[in-house]
Amino acid sequence: MSLLSLLLTVFILVGLLSRFQLGNSQLVFDEQNVVEAIGKELSVPGWGMNTTDFCSWHGIICSSNSSMVERLDLSGFKLQGNLTLISELKALTFLDLSNNNFQGSIPVAFGNLSELQYLDLSFNKFGNSIPSELGMLRNIKALNLSKNWLTGAIPNELEGLVNLQDFQIFSNNLNGTIPMWIGNLTNLKVFAAYENEFSGDVPVNLGLYSQLSLLNLHSNQLEGTIPESICANGNLEFLVLTQNKLTGTIPDSIGNCKGLSGIRIGNNKLIGGIPKWIGNISSLTYFEADSNSLSGEIVPEFAKCSNMTLLNLASNEFNGTIPNEFGQLNNLQELIVSGNNLYGEIPTSVLKCKNLNKLDLSNNKFNGTIPRDICNTSRLQYLLLGENFIRGEIPHEIGNCVKLLELQMGNNELTGNIPPEIGHMKNLQISLNLSHNNLHGKLPQDLGKLDKLVSLDVSDNQLVGNIPPALKGMQSLIEVDFSSNQFTGPIPTFAPFQKSPNSSFLGNKGMCGDPLSDGCGDLNGYYNHKVSYRIVLAVIGSGLAVFVSVTVVVLLFMMREKQEKAAMEAGKAGNIDEISSKPVILVGTVFVDNLKQAVNFDAVVKAVMKDSNKIYVGTFSTVYKAEMPSGMILSVKKLNSMDKTIIHHQSKMIRELEKLSKLVHDNLARLIGFGIYEDVVLLLHEYYANGTLTQYLHSSSEKAEYKPDWPTRLAIATGVAEGLAFLHHVAIIHLDISSGNVLLDSNFRPLVSEVEISRLLDPSRGTASISTVAGSFGYIPPEYAYTMQVTAPGNVYSYGVVLLEILTTRLPVDEAFGEGIDLVKWVKGAPVRGETPEQILDARLSTISFSWRKEMLAALKVALLCTDVTPAKRPKMKKVVEMLQEVAKS
Repeated sequence: MSLLSLLLTVFILVGLLSRFQLGNSQLVFDEQNVVEAIGKELSVPGWGMNTTDFCSWHGIICSSNSSMVERLDLSGFKLQGNLTLISELKALTFLDLSNNNFQGSIPVAFGNLSELQYLDLSFNKFGNSIPSELGMLRNIKALNLSKNWLTGAIPNELEGLVNLQDFQIFSNNLNGTIPMWIGNLTNLKVFAAYENEFSGDVPVNLGLYSQLSLLNLHSNQLEGTIPESICANGNLEFLVLTQNKLTGTIPDSIGNCKGLSGIRIGNNKLIGGIPKWIGNISSLTYFEADSNSLSGEIVPEFAKCSNMTLLNLASNEFNGTIPNEFGQLNNLQELIVSGNNLYGEIPTSVLKCKNLNKLDLSNNKFNGTIPRDICNTSRLQYLLLGENFIRGEIPHEIGNCVKLLELQMGNNELTGNIPPEIGHMKNLQISLNLSHNNLHGKLPQDLGKLDKLVSLDVSDNQLVGNIPPALKGMQSLIEVDFSSNQFTGPIPTFAPFQKSPNSSFLGNKGMCGDPLSDGCGDLNGYYNHKVSYRIVLAVIGSGLAVFVSVTVVVLLFMMREKQEKAAMEAGKAGNIDEISSKPVILVGTVFVDNLKQAVNFDAVVKAVMKDSNKIYVGTFSTVYKAEMPSGMILSVKKLNSMDKTIIHHQSKMIRELEKLSKLVHDNLARLIGFGIYEDVVLLLHEYYANGTLTQYLHSSSEKAEYKPDWPTRLAIATGVAEGLAFLHHVAIIHLDISSGNVLLDSNFRPLVSEVEISRLLDPSRGTASISTVAGSFGYIPPEYAYTMQVTAPGNVYSYGVVLLEILTTRLPVDEAFGEGIDLVKWVKGAPVRGETPEQILDARLSTISFSWRKEMLAALKVALLCTDVTPAKRPKMKKVVEMLQEVAKS
């Protein structure tokens, strides 16, 4: 080659290289312009603040060679605005815009994102129909449009998404039929279309050609039969078809799904029996087929499902007896067969299931007697035997049911006396119902020991004598019914009795006093004089008991503080070794499907091994901040105390966590996953940048830029109350209500956390160290000192302390109050100090406007009701919500 040719070649190569560099620079420049425009349009927090390198901004991941945006995660910012500009990011493979406030139609321009593999638009307010242009996303593997306001049918243009593995459109207003072509998507593993308005048949080819592992179509208007094809490939793990109009029988082919974990087909119109092939599904953990028209005998083959934890066959037409083979189900926690035509003896074989938590045989035709070994299983919490033909006496051994929360025996043919041993069931809380039987004799004094019981019903029996004054010990009592018996004498002066309707005492000819219209005349004066000296003794005794009890609680706190200090020092010493020998997750699950790809358990473990990631130390857990490689930030809760028996019975714990993950409310911090290594349990939640209510009240309010905002505080107080009211509605009592366990999202919406602790680490149920006090110092109700039990009224007290904290911006325990004085005593002691209610409130708020002060004073009245020293006088959380809503309207 000549010198001239060589020079020419070099010139051409340099020119091409320069043009490539200029072109690449232009692409990067254009990409940055697009990203900056997106940030401006959507007001993305933090973008562009510290650097011009857009690839380092939160939620953005660029390709390593071209600086083109490949992943964009803007989930959870409550953003709104026009999204069309995002379609200019041509290299996008991952786009997550979930948990925001986007409205209007889904941009049709998203169909131009040809490289997109993951698209999540869930939990927004998108309306109108699903754009057919999304059918152009040929590389898409995961498409989630759930929890929006979408209408219309599923567009047939999506039929071409042959790579689709995860398709979620639940909780919308979609209608029409579920297209047949969905069954032809050979890569489909997850199809969730529940809570819509779909009608017609379930496609007969679902599961025939695909690798379907989860099918959830509950709460629609679907008709026809359950397809035989549903288990054709045997990959199905979860089947949920509840609350539809399905007819026909349960297909025999269901036995081919050897990996099925859960079957939920309740609230339909299914007929026929349970196929015997059900015994082939050894992995089955729960089977719910309630509220159908299923018939025949309950098949003993269920006993082959050794992992079964819940069996619900309620409200059907089953007959016969409960198979003895059910005694082999060692993992069974709940057996619910109410509302059928079952008969025979109460199944003693089932009572041998050592993990049995709930036995519901109500509304059947059981006609035997109550077995003396009714509580061989120490874990039984719910025993529902009402509306049967059970005869004989209540055995004295019923007192062995020390874990029971609810006992229903009403509407039977029971005879004899009420055994005093019922008073041994100190945990009895929800209800004791012995009504509509043939019980006689006197009410036992020991019933007064049931200090957590909310509802007592002994109506329609043949009981005699006085209502014992000892029943005043039932300080949590709200509902009572003594009607239609042969009681005599005055009704004891006790607030729950006086607040009850007179119908609760009618039908007792010899009874008098409030709330009955019949007065007791001079009998009351004689009675009061007779017992006055007893009241004096009781007051003295109570004072001594409270003194001793408070001393016990203080000692327990000192023990816990000492343990935590030792643990902290040990942790510091071993921190380097722990990081270098990072443990391996043995079991880990993410419950929220669209977050599974974003969570990395290695990163989770690494985060909790570093003290620098620690953000909060609570009574039962330590909370860490964990940043995932995907850019998602988690809040990881490491349990401080865990009973080894719970760890060793992982299936029970996992089942409990699965239930909690489905506990969704706007004011509850939702559990999104968990991990276990060695004997350590990690619980995964979303991370909330605004921190806790404690930080908001006592740290943020001290900053120079603090702006008083009573409406926000009132909204927070109402939200916390709504969250707790929901928990009480589903029979969950919170173990540690405090401002530190209230999280605040980007809009200062409160979320009550530590809910799962109530199921896993309740000291009163023997599932935590005895030295662990249930609650945070300053929030614990006074009765806890001598009962050591958490109750619904106790929750109300703790909430009242939080409300006082919001009103006063004072800590629940402060040296400034004086020795032995907490926030509640300080507030209630204001009149003695000569202070007005206005002087108690945070002056930075109450002096802003007359309306704010008026609302704060009204809220103060609510807080004082909640913190009443007598549990029975405290309002229910539902009532608290109503009162606070009235405050906001005033």
